[in-house]
Amino acid sequence: MKRITAILAVMLGLCLSAQAKLDPSNLISDGMVMQQNTEARIWGTATPGAQITVTTSWNGASYRTKADGAGCWNIYAKTPEASYKAYSMTIKGDGETIRIKDILIGEVWFASGQSNMQMPMMGFYNCPVENAAEYISAPAAKEKIRMFNVPAIQSYEPLTEVEGEWKGAESETVPYMSATAYFFARELNEVMDIPVGIINCAYGGARIESWTPKEILETYPDEDLRRETIESMIHYHRPYLAYNAMFNPTKGYTIKGFIWYQGCSNAGKHEQFCERMTNMVNHWRECWGDKDAKLPFYMVELAPYRNKPQTAVPYFALLRQAQHETAKSIPNCGCIVTNDLVRSYEQDNIHPAKKKEVGERLAFMALNRDYGYSKIACDSPEAVRCYRMANSCELAVELTNTDNGLSRWMEIEGLEVAGSEGVFYPVTYAYFEWEPKVLRIRSEFVHDPCVVRYGWGDFKPGNLKNVEGLPVAPFYIKVEE
Repeated sequence: MKRITAILAVMLGLCLSAQAKLDPSNLISDGMVMQQNTEARIWGTATPGAQITVTTSWNGASYRTKADGAGCWNIYAKTPEASYKAYSMTIKGDGETIRIKDILIGEVWFASGQSNMQMPMMGFYNCPVENAAEYISAPAAKEKIRMFNVPAIQSYEPLTEVEGEWKGAESETVPYMSATAYFFARELNEVMDIPVGIINCAYGGARIESWTPKEILETYPDEDLRRETIESMIHYHRPYLAYNAMFNPTKGYTIKGFIWYQGCSNAGKHEQFCERMTNMVNHWRECWGDKDAKLPFYMVELAPYRNKPQTAVPYFALLRQAQHETAKSIPNCGCIVTNDLVRSYEQDNIHPAKKKEVGERLAFMALNRDYGYSKIACDSPEAVRCYRMANSCELAVELTNTDNGLSRWMEIEGLEVAGSEGVFYPVTYAYFEWEPKVLRIRSEFVHDPCVVRYGWGDFKPGNLKNVEGLPVAPFYIKVEE
């Protein structure tokens, strides 16, 4: 009996030895970009109880830990200042040694949302990225911009690993990179001259609820989380499945902040938007241990689009308003304006071609707020009040972020006035007053103006900007009595 027990013990030991495998996360791999000047997370799996040692070439330091009962391990390694120098690290454990090569130290951002963030440089069917060929054919920039594309997949159970690898920017890889995230990274790199890494984790058509964990969704009375109900939904509207399959395996990778382009799948639910977006952002920050909201979260305003079926209620305009209100209510958050970045023939295209400007405006916000480039303007003008000018038939619209005035006062598109009857007419006169800094407007068709709106509609592009070139945010504002 003792002999049999001994044999079984040996066999069990051999089985465990055969199964033992040191396996760092796929994000911890050749070509990775690590956040500079921090303690960056390195993690993976191994045999439970296995001793893990990570040694980094930039400082020769070794970091040790032990795999827990589930075989998971985490190590936080100090990183130096950013540079284009390629480093390496070795990971030892379970009798194995893995060497991670070509590591760059720089700035890392997490890009997420739906199809306009997912949209690659080569575009979608019938949806090009403007001037993409210029950037696809540009000289290789593998040391400047790198991206990890998370596959668009779903799961009912939280996954701990995701397929993918880090790719540097060159003609063979740029076509598959998120266009918005690429232009964001390119602008950061050109200004700061350091490597920029992007984790691109986007799913076309996803709702906020797609990126929110099940335990939070269970508190929402209108979310039916029964499996048969979820299965009956169009795939990109399904709740929490993208979170489980795409976000969960990538959360916690040490980053500088988030960029987010999403909204159209929540159109019509603008009254819920602020609460649900806030819950999602708070949860994401918790996943990074960010109790003080230090990780910035920068959103993209929903672009003009002729919503179908068309309704009397401008659901896209109301969602844009909710986006801006949300950005003001969440700490360390911002929302860039895109109202000027579409052409008339794109009114039925939810994927407008101008992605360079979107990425750049996100970068302007990051450069100004997070990197100390205070002279780079990043905040669009917003209407805060409207009143009648004294002894005049004109109105005054008070706008923020217009210290140097506006770019035009003639041929303004998208600016309208309505009287008590509620019929809107184009503004026929506009002038930006120096003191006080207000936009003076009138319409020869409206003698009792009650409401002013700009860019207000599902598809209502405008062309009004401040002198720095940032577009005025769409607004709907009542005239003060």
